[in-house]
Amino acid sequence: MSSHPGGEMSDAFKERIQKASGEEISVVPYNPAWGRMFLEERDHLRSCLPDGLIRRIEHFGSTAVPGMCAKPVIDILVEVRSLDETKKVIVPILESRGYEYFWRPVIGEDPPFYAWFIKRDASGRRTHHIHMVEPDSELWDRLYFRDYLKIFPETRRAYRELKNRLAGEFPNDRVAYTKGKTEFITWVTREAKEYYSGSGIRE
Repeated sequence: MSSHPGGEMSDAFKERIQKASGEEISVVPYNPAWGRMFLEERDHLRSCLPDGLIRRIEHFGSTAVPGMCAKPVIDILVEVRSLDETKKVIVPILESRGYEYFWRPVIGEDPPFYAWFIKRDASGRRTHHIHMVEPDSELWDRLYFRDYLKIFPETRRAYRELKNRLAGEFPNDRVAYTKGKTEFITWVTREAKEYYSGSGIRE
């Protein structure tokens, strides 16, 4: 997570990052309600945001894979026409509805950045992560990873074991938990892109 490029992080912003990064990690069995939660949030975003600013809305990550254990947070990838417009128009709308906003790097701490939102329920638990990116963002490769897990149970099983191990090792360190998955996700994504380019088929 980061401040806007070229700007210094305020103490308050650093505290927000520290608090969000240190929240407890809980990996739970697959919940069939996750698909419905995605659809409800997709419809909500389309209803509250101006026409033309958002395009594709995809459910990705482990909650999008039937049978996969996951942190009980729905990851949603949203294509936006422009990140500049997102900061000017979408951020104020979603913040007014209680979403937390971060300007976040795709990888590491350096550009490119994207708009990331946390949505919580009435008790303060995270329910959704909204990732808003432009059409050429490399985050769209996460859909290859999602679709590959859906059709290869052995890969799904290996990922499930990795997630459970990392959640046990880093129960309050979301940064370390995420970094621990990076090598596996990169490898599977590469395999998935080769697989789908060869077959010409993707869900």
